[in-house]
Amino acid sequence: MLPNPPGKCSRLHGHSYRLDVALEGPLQADGPAAGMVEDFEVVSRVVKAAVIAELDHRSLNELIENPTAENIVRWVWARLAAELPLLTELTLWETRKACVVLSKGDPLTGASTG
Repeated sequence: MLPNPPGKCSRLHGHSYRLDVALEGPLQADGPAAGMVEDFEVVSRVVKAAVIAELDHRSLNELIENPTAENIVRWVWARLAAELPLLTELTLWETRKACVVLSKGDPLTGASTG
């Protein structure tokens, strides 16, 4: 439920969000992720533990005061940034046509560009 706008979004409702996670960095030279920026298995494990396990089948209002797509993606960024230091962009799709993009360096991430 969104507390501020009038209309249907102020009532209890749900979405099937899609999250796109982008990392940027050099290819690893050796080890299990040689030739990759990061192993997709690692990214998947981190996203499942830090985000999906917390949000799935839960009222977002329990975790996020005003769960707009913008505030949700900020919440996700805060949970992933420490675990995925090469994180550069998140895209949170609320519907097939509506999304929010948060990029590294955006003041909303709380991270600096340098």
